[in-house]
Amino acid sequence: MAFLLDIITFLQISFSTNIFRINYNKRPDLIIFVNGLPLVVIELKNATDENATIKSAFDQIRTYKATIPSLFRYNSICVISDGLEAKAGTISADISRFMTWKSSDGIAESSKLVPQLETLILGMLNPCILLDLIKNFIVFEKDKKQDEKGQTQVFTIKKLAAYHQYYAVNKALERTLQASRKGGDKKGGVVWHTQGSGKSLSMVFYTGKAVLALNNPTIVVITDRNDLDDQLFDTFAASKNQIYQCYQMNFWQR
Repeated sequence: MAFLLDIITFLQISFSTNIFRINYNKRPDLIIFVNGLPLVVIELKNATDENATIKSAFDQIRTYKATIPSLFRYNSICVISDGLEAKAGTISADISRFMTWKSSDGIAESSKLVPQLETLILGMLNPCILLDLIKNFIVFEKDKKQDEKGQTQVFTIKKLAAYHQYYAVNKALERTLQASRKGGDKKGGVVWHTQGSGKSLSMVFYTGKAVLALNNPTIVVITDRNDLDDQLFDTFAASKNQIYQCYQMNFWQR
């Protein structure tokens, strides 16, 4: 399958190619198109304006969602920046779930002297990484909450992998492929995660990619606590479409 990636050229201002207007009323700062689809919306604020914060960039994305919802029909990722900070998330994520992309090469974290937006562009928005994220590192989960009247509402949340999940999963898969080859040592290795860093979703992302790379293998999950059994079952069940989609793609590509 071929992908044509059209990224806005930051150093070349062209009213014919680099500006995208919607009904000539709203003009998002930057949009990345893949095969003609607006998959990434980027909102930038001026670092010299004390009123321009990362929160105001997030609020602007929410305004676009309310006023031009068709823009987000195919949206995968939203990026917000105030010139100092830069974060990425999904259209359904609260601002607390927008995360910084901290590495431009997947080997080491970028220096704090390097602008966060530069790291995000070189790392996350690298064409190969961006397409990999869209294909393999976005899941949809159902969640519940009660409104003021006590009524339970079920809604869908789109979740995007953080930078450490992305690089850890790809490294783990690479090591798994090496270990499983003829003459390999059959030792996949260990991924070290801190508490609350998204271990369950990392396992989902790994499983989804392993289904493609290893021709629908059997994945065995072992835990040492019953509550982890329930947690992992719920996470995998909520993300089953991601794994099933990978299986279907693997079947049709044979």
